[in-house]
Amino acid sequence: MLYAIVGQDAPDSLDQRLSARPAHLDRLHAMQQAGRLLLAGPFPAIDSNDPGPAGFSGSLIVAEFDTLADAQAWADADPYVAAGVYASVSVKPFKKVFPA
Repeated sequence: MLYAIVGQDAPDSLDQRLSARPAHLDRLHAMQQAGRLLLAGPFPAIDSNDPGPAGFSGSLIVAEFDTLADAQAWADADPYVAAGVYASVSVKPFKKVFPA
């Protein structure tokens, strides 16, 4: 089943985000290679693809896991969690409707 993982960034966490980004991306690349990643990306803190020093307000990952517990465990082990980038993370089942 698909699950939506939404991380909300902690205030002033851009430096931690940039530092932990390579490890974060490595995990996403591995998931993509396994054919389990639907989409992933950050939420710019301002209305711009390149928010510069304004940074990001969080991230969205939609991926396939066997169970909600598996998705939660994967999210809990994210380098952004360990680095203090995310102040909170929610994991919810997701039903893709469009595009079909």
